[in-house]
Amino acid sequence: MSDISGDYKDPNVMPPIAQAVPLGLQHVLAMFASNVTPAIIIAGAAGFGFGSDQGALGFPDMRYMIQMSMLFAGIATLFQTIGMGPVGARLPIVQGTSFAFLPVMIPAVAGQGVDAMGGLMTGVVIGGIFHFMLGTVIGKIRFALPPLVTGLIVLMIGLSLVEVGIKYAAGGVPMMSKPEFGSLNQWTPALVVIVVTLLVKFFTRGFLAVAAVLIGLIAGYIVAYFMGQVNLSNIGRAAAFEVPVPFKWGWDINWAIVIGMCLMAVISAIETVGDVSGITKGGAGREATDKEITGATFADGLGTAVAGIFGGLPNTSFSQNVGLVSMTGVMSRHVVTIGALFLIAAGFIPKVGAVINTVPINVLGGGVIIMFGMVAAAGLSMLAEVNWNRRNMVILATALSLGLGLKLVPEALQHMGKTAQILLTSGLLPAAIIAIVLNLILPEEL
Repeated sequence: MSDISGDYKDPNVMPPIAQAVPLGLQHVLAMFASNVTPAIIIAGAAGFGFGSDQGALGFPDMRYMIQMSMLFAGIATLFQTIGMGPVGARLPIVQGTSFAFLPVMIPAVAGQGVDAMGGLMTGVVIGGIFHFMLGTVIGKIRFALPPLVTGLIVLMIGLSLVEVGIKYAAGGVPMMSKPEFGSLNQWTPALVVIVVTLLVKFFTRGFLAVAAVLIGLIAGYIVAYFMGQVNLSNIGRAAAFEVPVPFKWGWDINWAIVIGMCLMAVISAIETVGDVSGITKGGAGREATDKEITGATFADGLGTAVAGIFGGLPNTSFSQNVGLVSMTGVMSRHVVTIGALFLIAAGFIPKVGAVINTVPINVLGGGVIIMFGMVAAAGLSMLAEVNWNRRNMVILATALSLGLGLKLVPEALQHMGKTAQILLTSGLLPAAIIAIVLNLILPEEL
């Protein structure tokens, strides 16, 4: 959907409803696949099951997490667009489940099933509260996060997750010990997703181009269905309506997860600052105000904390929707509010989550290969702004080598405590800390 007629540079202006509804739906489609993917990945890492391999006990928990991803993405988006006092930027910011936290969350729940979920959700709640508090100081710490640091962090997020995409496309972690893993039968739907996504992205315009990943997933799903890889039996078991359950998995403080979530909240807050600046610059041709940046950070933290109470994962602003605002030229926050209402409605209908849960893991793998690759590419784009003198090259080399190395060889820390292993073998946190510290203490080259 190209730029529509009319002056909608003012966030408080409401387009005619005939334009506002499809524009709101477009925002939902642009973020939908990315929003539910982290919940599916975490549920799979915990051992809840995927597609035709899922068990009767695993399915409800995974489906519930998918529902919460939609519901609280919508609620967190309302925090941004409508606002409450100092909370919310009151801009067309779409919130969704964050990829950035995955490197910390995956090892924290790996293979532990529902036993790990109480600790994870407790960490999400506490991390969200910490994220909220960052809103009071976000402007004062920006000096410590130049493009060298933020670009490296975003690059590491993408690089630390590409392994997940390949494993999924080849059949998923549960199948790694089976002969079918990596077979053409497994790879075919994943490759269809990749090819169709690229074709739609670069040979169509507007609405279709924005929803390219979603269209690619649909194409891969159709191919997987005719190959007998889709199991629809659980859709009928899902209820027509369900209310979220507070503390569904209990309350359990795991300090490794709590510390990891709080550290990652800093990264997420900086990402949101960039997204707010991108929206105001691309949509209205101006710089973001301190009030907007502070309000957006408050909304990030509040949305995450509330989601964690009900079994949702951390929320953050979605960069793909920033590009959509620039493309359409529509700065109306009311348009995004309409999209949020669609997400909330879907979040109360378990059959929506049940349908999403039928997507085979290899189909999802094709999509996340592109999504995680785009995250890494975004990091490289940010690094392009860096002056590549010897100082900055040494900082990048040291942080990248140690961070990625610990991710690839987690056994190197097998003699350390469990908390240290979870935090350091994510790769992301050590790389971020090293880059921030070195950037602050090493002298600038003359």
